[in-house]
Amino acid sequence: MLPREEAGEVQTPLRGDAARELAVGDRVFFRHVKAGELAEHLDEFALVQDGRILASIPTYRGEGKVFL
Repeated sequence: MLPREEAGEVQTPLRGDAARELAVGDRVFFRHVKAGELAEHLDEFALVQDGRILASIPTYRGEGKVFL
């Protein structure tokens, strides 16, 4: 990523060798920086290892909780 432009909601500029290999439509996965915000939109998280889903765990939303 660029120093003044971190991961964003709409677009995230990338640079480096791996970025030069990307084409329009290629998928890029990022670790979400705001885990609490992500939990507001999902009922559960999937725990993944080696490409396999090991388990699912509920978020607070999935447990029916709301924090305002």
